[in-house]
Amino acid sequence: MEILLKEDIGGKAMSIQTGKVAKQASGSVVVQYGDTIVLVTVVATHDERPGDFLPLTVEYQEKIYAAGRIPGNYFRREIGRPSEKETLTARLIDRPIRPLFPKGFRFETQVIATVLSMDQENDPDTLAMVGASAALHISDVPFAGPIAAVRVGRINGEFKINPALSEWEACDINIVVAGSKTGVVMVEGGADVVSEAEMTEAIFFGHRAMQPLIDLQAKLRETHGAPKRAFTPPAPDADFTARVEGLAAGPLREALLIPQKVQRYAAARTAKHAVLAALGDEGLERREEVAGIIDALKRRILRELILNEGRRVDGRGFEEIRPITCQVGILPRPHGSALFTRGETQVLGVLTLGSGQDEQRVETLSGEEFRPFMLHYNFPPYSVGEAKRIAGPSRRDIGHGGLSTRAIEKILPAKEAFDYTIRLVSEVLESNGSSSMGTVCACCLALMDGGVPITAPVAGIAMGLVSEGERVVVLSDILGDEDHAGDMDFKVAGTREGITAMQMDIKIHELSREILAAALEQARRGRIHILGRMLETIAAPRQEISPYAPTITTITIHPDKIREVIGQGGKTIRAIQSQTNTTIQIEDSGQVKIAAFSKQEAEAALTLIKQITADPEVGAIYEGTVVKITDFGAFVNIMPGTDGLVHISQLANRRVTKVSDVVKEGDKLKVKVLEIGRDGKIRLSHKALLEG
Repeated sequence: MEILLKEDIGGKAMSIQTGKVAKQASGSVVVQYGDTIVLVTVVATHDERPGDFLPLTVEYQEKIYAAGRIPGNYFRREIGRPSEKETLTARLIDRPIRPLFPKGFRFETQVIATVLSMDQENDPDTLAMVGASAALHISDVPFAGPIAAVRVGRINGEFKINPALSEWEACDINIVVAGSKTGVVMVEGGADVVSEAEMTEAIFFGHRAMQPLIDLQAKLRETHGAPKRAFTPPAPDADFTARVEGLAAGPLREALLIPQKVQRYAAARTAKHAVLAALGDEGLERREEVAGIIDALKRRILRELILNEGRRVDGRGFEEIRPITCQVGILPRPHGSALFTRGETQVLGVLTLGSGQDEQRVETLSGEEFRPFMLHYNFPPYSVGEAKRIAGPSRRDIGHGGLSTRAIEKILPAKEAFDYTIRLVSEVLESNGSSSMGTVCACCLALMDGGVPITAPVAGIAMGLVSEGERVVVLSDILGDEDHAGDMDFKVAGTREGITAMQMDIKIHELSREILAAALEQARRGRIHILGRMLETIAAPRQEISPYAPTITTITIHPDKIREVIGQGGKTIRAIQSQTNTTIQIEDSGQVKIAAFSKQEAEAALTLIKQITADPEVGAIYEGTVVKITDFGAFVNIMPGTDGLVHISQLANRRVTKVSDVVKEGDKLKVKVLEIGRDGKIRLSHKALLEG
């Protein structure tokens, strides 16, 4: 039986429908907002998988037909590899729902969100998030939902729920907020340097606005929910757990108090091996169970150290930032470079500047986009002491790159002031806590080293939270172990004046406004400290860009002259580029951009273009080529596309009876412009130069 329920969200109706399509899935819904429609399905198998992790996969796919277009690639179909937008949206869906599965659930579960229709006004991402929760909530899969998600924008000081795509450019805050009935569970987005108080207000404005969607899902389950499958988490063997913990607790505690990551991990491995050896054959048979018990014990010890003893793994205070060192200009040939080291996290930022032709072309549901700024994040296995096959960028890599991109793009100069394509690459060389925020710092330093006139330096910091009842501790600059053992992973990037990007994942059911405000304020203090250390290394962007970077020269020609510069089939512009070793880009407006690696090459290309596009002037002298002979004179090409007539009486300072007696086709002839008629016809004279 079909059912369709609606709620007013942000002044528009959002509907959730079930029972009509994809009925063989464990749960399926169709979410509609305007003319944007997303189908979300959930399927969970009934065969339990071995292992100690939740086998959940989330896929988000944008069908180009949703926008009424045919894909622009060679195959004319959606390619197999997801786009960056699809990957980032899949992560948005995954992050708030993953903690809501019961511990020990080992049944393969797949969530697929498919964009079926796109109206160019309503982004499908929050619809897919709501749909994933609704499909799980009405399915037989055990799920501690529902949750909902909205986008919060701020335009002219007013908050707006789910602003249209056409309004995003005007938003100084643009974040996605996911939450439950009782609290916020995830935040992702950026801002144009806003205060912590303004960001807090935006988050809780979104949480209030999503409540009708949570109620709607509850109604949907009441009438169309499947009975939840019986699932009882595997009961731990209390006696065995006690024996393992008794053997491991002392050595593991000692290991966890070692400040250095490599030595700490080595000591923890030694403690684990000692436990296995003490257990003998039973330990070998139950190796995975032992590993799980030790991992849980490690988390408990770390939390107790923080909450009960006020101690962190590396001995720092709760608000203390690890030692920071910065270097710039460490690579001679890239156009900017920086090495940022914070504790045991180290990131190399590398800047490359290019011309307009280096912009990234991306096909989206909204059409083809050209992006003049790119940031690519790489996380090689050696950065955490592992040996693995190097493949393409993972979802995590793309997610960290997306967060860093949002943090930095807000402080880049306007295209009119700095007409370059900018590519930043983050090479994570060591990692022990928030390489994404290290990426923000390293890439900002690389921009400054490369002479990019940024509006303000930006830095980032990762925050953590450990709570037990009334006891709450906020940690600045968290380590990887603290992230694993904590209740919140909270990344904030910004300038001295305010926030440019943030990402927050909550592992507990509720985060109060007071705790969030305190964490943001503590993050602000940490961010300013990090910025201070960065500015000790380089206080402002260099005045000059690298000598190895291309120079961009811009001129404007009359649009009617564009065809002449390009030439038939592009012949003329290719010849100019080849002759001068430049790259030339021409806009429909007549703006011409010349990218060259030397001033001389740029000037050579500029001269050739001016020769082609210049208008002849009365009295000017040109050296042209005779292109046609007639009885009454010779036509001379004085510039590309421009011919004039030298009348037979103007060929020599004597009487000429036959034009061919003086010139032939192909001859070079110096001429002076006598007159340009209203009809554009040009009268030339060679005789006038001879008389002189």
